[in-house]
Amino acid sequence: MIPTFLVVKAVGLIDSYWSMIIPTAINAFNLIIMRNFFQALPDSLEESAKIDGANDFRILLQIMIPLALPSIATLSLFYGVSYWNTYMNAILYLNESTMWPLQVLLRQIVIVSSGMDGNSSVVDIVPPSQTIKMSVIVVATVPMLLAYPFVQKHFTKGALLGSVKG
Repeated sequence: MIPTFLVVKAVGLIDSYWSMIIPTAINAFNLIIMRNFFQALPDSLEESAKIDGANDFRILLQIMIPLALPSIATLSLFYGVSYWNTYMNAILYLNESTMWPLQVLLRQIVIVSSGMDGNSSVVDIVPPSQTIKMSVIVVATVPMLLAYPFVQKHFTKGALLGSVKG
């Protein structure tokens, strides 16, 4: 955590959205999954395409990428969940509260609600802190639950195709 912070600070990315994206852009686990997926593809696909006169760019776009869609969908889900749940990077790299992601704002709501007392002059009815905690959980969970069914059919296939086989 400390070396990454020092690199982000040295590059001048503190208080920018790029500080949330660049340090986590390449995940070693996801890279290994994609590498193993492409290594599992038979060499005969590329050879037959070259015999038919396809160049490397055409082989990539018309043969390899369509075959890799399950793996790409799996990695998209991994990255989506990772960026959706990003909390620590926002705390470390973003000092302006206007730039905070939703997870940090939800944490602030929970902290403020747990500190409210019954005599608060801001609102007439103060909900119990447990109610606010449960509603924050729903707000944080529902978007990922809505996205998962669209990639579910690719998720298992993509995760198994790129995994290490023993």
